[in-house]
Amino acid sequence: MLKISLTFITWLSLITSVFGNDYTHLDPDHLIPAKLLSTALTYFDDHLASIPNKRFIGLIDFKQHNSLERFYIVDMESGRVEKFLVAHGKNSDPDFDGLATKFSNINDSNMSSLGFYLTAETYSGAHGYSLRLDGLSSTNSNARARAIVIHAADYVAPGGKIGRSFGCPAVEPRYHQQIIDEIKEGSLLYAAF
Repeated sequence: MLKISLTFITWLSLITSVFGNDYTHLDPDHLIPAKLLSTALTYFDDHLASIPNKRFIGLIDFKQHNSLERFYIVDMESGRVEKFLVAHGKNSDPDFDGLATKFSNINDSNMSSLGFYLTAETYSGAHGYSLRLDGLSSTNSNARARAIVIHAADYVAPGGKIGRSFGCPAVEPRYHQQIIDEIKEGSLLYAAF
């Protein structure tokens, strides 16, 4: 109980002291690691004018095993957080043990890229309804050229280690439309390790 209380106090102090805006209503169940959320909110606050869709932000925690729901979508109005499974690039996980350990911004690397993204337009492609991403960091600036997009993939399903993509944050088919519709057209997305 003491550990949970200290974690909550740490989280609350991070959220209230760092930001000009009041974000204490976010993530009431503390599903997102505090540092991950704090980093994303700092960027969000610092770049508010250049983020068209302020309603939702997405966070991907690549430190977690891919069998866990490590893609978080935060509703900035209600504070509610949804969690989803998400794949990482096959060469980010060379041991195929479900843990991403390598990341790249190089074309044909088949690795995931870290950093901040701005979601862009939707389109219908080889994987159906998909969402283009524009990299905002030096570690993902080639995202559009690499065709790093959010799309559905049958190999992303609950029940153990999930498959790996060619670098895209692929999601479960049953949730892909919901995820894309919430964060499309200018939401902040943060992929971290």
